[in-house]
Amino acid sequence: MKVPVTIRLVALTVGATAFYTYVGQLVPQKEVQPPVVTEIAEDVTTEQMVEIGRQIFNGKGICSTCHTIGRSGALRFPDLDGVATRAADRVSGLGQVEYLAQSLYQPNAFIVPGFNPGMPQINRPPVDLSDAEIKAVIAYLQTLGGEATMTMDTPLRYQAGGEGAQAAQAADGAGGGDSAETTEGDAP
Repeated sequence: MKVPVTIRLVALTVGATAFYTYVGQLVPQKEVQPPVVTEIAEDVTTEQMVEIGRQIFNGKGICSTCHTIGRSGALRFPDLDGVATRAADRVSGLGQVEYLAQSLYQPNAFIVPGFNPGMPQINRPPVDLSDAEIKAVIAYLQTLGGEATMTMDTPLRYQAGGEGAQAAQAADGAGGGDSAETTEGDAP
């Protein structure tokens, strides 16, 4: 007796689906929770901010996924050893803190020569750091070749409600962050 082609195709489809369903259930499942916002008090010291920033850098901020500290050779993104020193005069018109803030809020505004753009804006999903967490990361980055001066009261033009935040977002949306003048940088 000959089995019709249609029935053989249905049997093959059901069998393959059952097999892959079974194999899929053997693979351990991992539940991913949204990152927890780090609560940072307004009266935190700069030294405490540095430690919190280091923890965020290596944890929630996932910075160490792409960036290294003290390595050389073929790297995915710039090595951050000494970034505080380079940040002080990397971009004309931006001081150290503003350069680091721009690199985090608008990472494509200035790309280090030899590297491609690719860093996400860390104040948006999937990283989604708060302004306080970003200030802590900046404090930590300042210790990589310099001394931390960042406080929770330090104004950043990119932070929510900060002076110039709307202008920075408008410039970013209008392509202002990708101009030819800003194609070399050190996006941490």
